[in-house]
Amino acid sequence: MVTATQREEGTWYECEKCGLLFDDREDAAQHEENCDTDSPSYLQ
Repeated sequence: MVTATQREEGTWYECEKCGLLFDDREDAAQHEENCDTDSPSYLQ
């Protein structure tokens, strides 16, 4: 489930599995469906 977070710049959407933030709810939801918390690709 994606959660909305208020920041100074506006609303961000957070992946509950890894904590990555997105500015678009659909992008966050798509990421979360494919999220691999054991080895996130953005850390490689």
